[in-house]
Amino acid sequence: MSEHRRKPPQPQGGGRAAARRGQSGPSSGRRAAPRGATGSPSDYGLGIGSAGEELPNGSRTEARRAPQRNSGGRRRAAEPAGGRRGGPTGPGRGRGRAASDRKRLIDYPRADKYGWQRWMPSWKLVAGLFVGFVGSLVAVAGIGYAMVGIPDIAKTATAQNNVYYWKDGSQMVATGGETNRQNIDLSQIPEEMRWAVISQENKTFYDDSGIDPKGIARAVFNMARGGQTQGGSTITQQYVKNAMLNDQSQTISRKFKEIFVSIKVGAEVDKDEIMAGYLNSAYYGRNAYGIQAAARAYFNKDAIKLNPGECAFLAAMLKGATYYDPAGATSVDPTGATPAANSKRALRQMQDTLDKMVEYGHLDASVRAKYTKLPKWQNPRSNTDLKGQIGYLVDLANGYLVTNSKTTGITQDLLQQGGYSIYTTFDKNKVKELEESVTKVQKANIKPEKRPEDTHVQFGGASVEPDTGAIRAIYGGEDATKHFTDNADQTGAQVGSTFKPFVLAAAMTWGVRDPDLGSSQAQDERTIVSPKSLFSGKNKLKIENYDRTVWKNEKGEEWLQTNDGNVSVGSPPDYKIDLREAMRESVNSAFVQLGMDVGLDKVKDSAASAGLKESSLTNSGFPSFSIGISDPSAIRMAGAYATFAASGKQRDPYSVEKVTSEKGQIFTHETETKQAFTSKVADNVTDVLKTVVEEGTGTNAQLPGREVAGKTGTTDGNKSAWFVGYTPQLSTAVTMFRYDDDESKKNRTFLEMFGTGGQKKIHGASFPAQIWHDYMAEALKGTPAKGFPEPEPIGEVVNAEPSPTPTPSVTETEEEKPSPSPSPSVTQGEPSPSATETCSNFFNCNDTTGGTTSGGNTGGTGDTSPTPTTTETSGNSRGNGNGGIFGGPAG
Repeated sequence: MSEHRRKPPQPQGGGRAAARRGQSGPSSGRRAAPRGATGSPSDYGLGIGSAGEELPNGSRTEARRAPQRNSGGRRRAAEPAGGRRGGPTGPGRGRGRAASDRKRLIDYPRADKYGWQRWMPSWKLVAGLFVGFVGSLVAVAGIGYAMVGIPDIAKTATAQNNVYYWKDGSQMVATGGETNRQNIDLSQIPEEMRWAVISQENKTFYDDSGIDPKGIARAVFNMARGGQTQGGSTITQQYVKNAMLNDQSQTISRKFKEIFVSIKVGAEVDKDEIMAGYLNSAYYGRNAYGIQAAARAYFNKDAIKLNPGECAFLAAMLKGATYYDPAGATSVDPTGATPAANSKRALRQMQDTLDKMVEYGHLDASVRAKYTKLPKWQNPRSNTDLKGQIGYLVDLANGYLVTNSKTTGITQDLLQQGGYSIYTTFDKNKVKELEESVTKVQKANIKPEKRPEDTHVQFGGASVEPDTGAIRAIYGGEDATKHFTDNADQTGAQVGSTFKPFVLAAAMTWGVRDPDLGSSQAQDERTIVSPKSLFSGKNKLKIENYDRTVWKNEKGEEWLQTNDGNVSVGSPPDYKIDLREAMRESVNSAFVQLGMDVGLDKVKDSAASAGLKESSLTNSGFPSFSIGISDPSAIRMAGAYATFAASGKQRDPYSVEKVTSEKGQIFTHETETKQAFTSKVADNVTDVLKTVVEEGTGTNAQLPGREVAGKTGTTDGNKSAWFVGYTPQLSTAVTMFRYDDDESKKNRTFLEMFGTGGQKKIHGASFPAQIWHDYMAEALKGTPAKGFPEPEPIGEVVNAEPSPTPTPSVTETEEEKPSPSPSPSVTQGEPSPSATETCSNFFNCNDTTGGTTSGGNTGGTGDTSPTPTTTETSGNSRGNGNGGIFGGPAG
């Protein structure tokens, strides 16, 4: 740019503002010049004037800024060579340059760069920091390695008892300290056991350094974000974890300590010694630590005698016996750790291990081919202190603590280590009374030596307090040391018509859909249902969707819902009855259609809101969902009915009040209350269920002087029967069923109860209701009688139309109401259905010889159900003389 076009320099000493101040006289009102001022720039401390004269004692900062103020960025280009960064421009400038040239240890921000480059670190800085970081890690690792020692695995053999207490504070039992462990030499452990563990857990065991960096990073990351910790990925790390049982704190510092110990063990301990230590210290379930104890616990033999199949089986137990022991979990997770589910998992894992042993060259294929089934295992209990109901109670308490370990802080490892005082919710007297009530009915009626129909009969029961959710009593079976499945907590038995109150609650909560509206609009515009609403009690009712189109399955087959005994309830031709009577007489057709009108998704939501586990609820895509093809436990059924007793307040059942140790109190239960239903809905359900006990199928459960609400239930094929009922203070569920109790079988088969106990058919109104009555009469003795809340009117009368007072067309209904002397028109048991009554639930009703037809299930003995495809191990028994799972009796 030419010199004559450059912008003239601005006045020195502060620019235009200063110039204006200089022109202003005293009369202008501006600040006067300093005393002695001459008007020269030096008077204002600029150090160098326009002619370059030196400023004595001037400000170097102002000196640097002045040229920028005077001429901006363009001025810099015309500065002399000794300008802003160049040669000397006076003594003042020289001093500034010398100061700026001093070297910094870390040149950041970078002194010789401008703009964004000033903040970009140099490669020297990056390299230096990296070297420093790596050096620090090496130093920390060296210090950590030097500070840790090699643990003594033998010291892990000790354990303390856990002491369990009743609700009243008295001691129930002390158990858990009898650690079953015996160390053996590696020579006494079959090679197949070693290779099974190596093939499944750590195939590079003999070659690796003892740690898995990826697994460590994953575990540390999970802990840092508050997730679940993970065990060691290598056998060496698992060995170290077992050896550090005295420190099971879930912290990052403990995990780092474990890493350093693993590195040291991997470097200094022989691999065979690590293998022997691991197999001798690992937990195999059944309170068995070490391979010798495990061989005795499962097969009653010494470890050296284990065959390859048994070795692969025990290797599966190392993954967690809770989910792999074929006997089933001890109430840790009843829905996911049943004997059938565990057996399936164990077999799959065992076969996978054997396959890998062959793949890695540790087992000959011809030998492997001999082991395709689970080995025969034995009784998982040996502690006689746990006989009777005590074992079930201890298991239930332990299961609660472990499954809620995030809250309780007690893992399976810590529980096995012991030292806890566990205060349970169980009432000693109520447990005794429930057991005695079952035993009384069982001894008087169940005689397997006389009747084959009386073999394999099982009872289960549970009692829950509505105000808290505390489990006060259970009946798990005859003896926890002989019958291992807790019948109060896991059975797989369908609940039948005891499910119907959840359908009614859904109708009162969400309402039925308008058949004249489209599906999306109908979901929003609903009519809340009154118990006075009318539905058809017709037998073989053709079930419709809410929009009055006929429901059909995927094969285009219609659904004809049968009632128990193949009878229609109500007056012809439409057989309309209100929901109160439909509940009282347990009429299937009315509740199946009600469920369709409400929506089976809402029925499922209602059951889950009441407290049933969603995992126990079957596919809600079939009309029979409303009549109890699901299989929740007795504990959960008692808890769900307790929600109605508590006017809609739901509290999960629990079994432990608090836990203490030598460190003090470490856990206290806090009841969480959810409003599952409005009090109006819950109280109306209770009012309807009172009718069942007062004058319906549940009259055997009446308690003189007390209000009782409840429901009977008999399932498809007569393979289970229930009575669930409650007073305001206590809710109790009792179940009865038959299944082949051979624990070694992969699947349990539920058996029919026709003829059991000398009765033509078992109903919820018979033995279950009798047990309920006897127990509750004793359990509530001394407790003041209390009435249920008066229900507020609710909903609208759906399907209202003039009709005669409904009366059953056949006096015999689903649950036989007891009477001292039956009248000639009532027989004990159902009349044998005629050929026409036992035709298919679908259209094709021509085949009266049994078996199947193209229409689906027939009234014969054929075991065919197009849908749902559930197995009997989950309680969903199929085909029977009244239509099978498609509309058969579920009262």
